[in-house]
Order: sequence, then C-alpha cells, then structure tokens
Amino acid sequence: MSRITYVNGRYLRHRQAGVHVEDRGYQFADGVYEVIAVREGRILDLEPHLDRLDRSLKSLQIAAPMARRPLEVVVREMVCRNHVKTGIVYMQVTRGVARRAHAFPKDTKPAVVVTARSLAPPSEAAVRDGVKVISVPDIRWGRCDIKSIALLPNVLARQEATAAGVYEAWLVDAAGDVTEGSSSNAWIVDQKGNLVTRNLGTALLGGVTRAALLEACRDAGVLVVEHAFSRDEALAAREAMVTSTTAFVLPVVAIDGQKVGQGKDAGRPGPVYARIRRLYEARVAAALAGTPMRPLQKPAKVA
Repeated sequence: MSRITYVNGRYLRHRQAGVHVEDRGYQFADGVYEVIAVREGRILDLEPHLDRLDRSLKSLQIAAPMARRPLEVVVREMVCRNHVKTGIVYMQVTRGVARRAHAFPKDTKPAVVVTARSLAPPSEAAVRDGVKVISVPDIRWGRCDIKSIALLPNVLARQEATAAGVYEAWLVDAAGDVTEGSSSNAWIVDQKGNLVTRNLGTALLGGVTRAALLEACRDAGVLVVEHAFSRDEALAAREAMVTSTTAFVLPVVAIDGQKVGQGKDAGRPGPVYARIRRLYEARVAAALAGTPMRPLQKPAKVA
C-alpha cells in the first residue's frame, strides 16, 4: 500500500507530495517541527509534543496552521492511514510561501506537512549492551530551545558520529560543558551517585522524553539534579545515558573511546540505567493500556 502524506489540507500519495519552491522552509529553514513516537499503533505524548510545537511557533512568530483539535485529527489519521504500529509521526510547520526576502512577509499562510512511517525501535543489543558517543564542538545558534528545522550543525555532528562508527555525538560548548546530543538529551551519574542532566535554557531543547523521565523519576523517588556537566565530568562518570523520542533511554558505555565507569564494570550499563529503563517502560506500558486507535473521521479520498 502506498504511503500517504498530509500537505496543507490534502491527503496525498507520498510520491506525489510536495511544497512550493518558495516555501520559506526551503529558502530560509523558517519553520519548526516535531517527531512523535508511535508504539503498538498508539501515539505517545501527543499533548506535550503539541505544546512544544506551540512554543516553537510563538518563538518564531509563526501562526498556528490550524486549531489543536483538527491537528490532532490529522496526526491520528496519518498513523491509521499508513498502518503504523511502531514508528514515528513527523510534523513540520513553516511560515509559508512568499517571494524571497529576509523580512517576514505579510499575510502569508503557514504551511504544514505531516508524515508517518514505520521505524524499528532500538535494537536489543543497544538496550542491553549500550551505545558509544563522541564529543564535538557545539556550533549551533543561540536558541536551541526552539525546535527549528535549521539542523545543519546537528547533521554535521551526527555525520561525525557515523563516520566514527558510534551512535551519537555529544555537543560541547565553549565552556567545555555538554549541552545535548545531535538528536538526544545527555545524562550522567556523577561520582556522588547523582543522576544529572543539563538544566533547561536556550542552549538545549527540552526533550519530551526527558520531561517524561524526570516525571517518572520524581514519582519513584529518584533524585535528578539539573545542572551543566563538563566533558571531563562525563568521562569520569559512573554511568551515562541518552534519551530521545525514537530511542527512549539507552545506556552510554563509552565516550570518545574511553569506557564509562570504573573497574570490572567499566563499559557496561549500570544499575541506575537499569532502574530508569524499567521506570520508563512502565510509563509506556501504562500509556499503551487503552484501546487501539481508529480513524477519527471518515476517510477522505486520496488525491
């Protein structure tokens, strides 16, 4: 069955979907996006993703393309029409189509594209044995809290990681502190046993999975300290982890070729990760306990 894509009010066959050459997303990366996980045919954390989309749009002074309820319908329709059981929904909103000029155009209608596709979860080996990361300089702009489609620095960082044969690149700022990964949030367990992740601000994106994990930790009485940590502190950490929409939470077992941890357990996932993983899996299981999704509207004819 052909994939279906939603573009500006129309459900189109994926191979026929497109936007205008003067869409400002194409010309200026003038837009924002969200990636939402789908598990067992159900959308996870839809509301916080849409809340973050609203914040990003307001930060760039882009009007919402539609009201919240119709957008939820589109997202759910895309999952159902594409028969996604495990995968992602990708949603992108740009300022719209206008003659190329740097200043904001007047009376431009925002453009919205929504896709959905199947995507395998992290491998059992990654969950069980962990992943490796490298550190690279953080060369991004100063408003990383906005989920902008201007991702070239992230792409370059991830390409460095791919070329090095590792899972992720951790971005390090001018002060020597880790901000986040190219597409994930970074965590460590420090020498005192504290679970640490960088505090929110303009230097990093407030991950939805990060927020969910913080909530799960609070509910379970697990203390998380939110403050900056350096690359050197990460290298000396007892444990390290990454979180993201597509990976949930994975243990990091090596940073820049150096094993995480000390002694015989160095380079292995640790007990804090194991507990955090169980907490998050329990949270996901609770979210999946409801009735499987069905289309919310009568299927329209595909153009």
